[in-house]
Amino acid sequence: MNQKQIDKIMKKYEKDFEDLENYDKTRELPFQRKRIDVTLSVATINKLKELREKTGKPISRLIEEKFD
Repeated sequence: MNQKQIDKIMKKYEKDFEDLENYDKTRELPFQRKRIDVTLSVATINKLKELREKTGKPISRLIEEKFD
């Protein structure tokens, strides 16, 4: 494999290589999911449940979409 081919691959998969480099440092991948405990008001929980019923999406997915 010559340098031109290596550079082409590095450019094409730059984000993947960055993710793997970050994994080496943190042992976490950006698409991994973790469970956390969060305290919300009853009103907020009810709103999230209503959105879940309307959209059919899990509450966790609704919350993630607000930050993407």
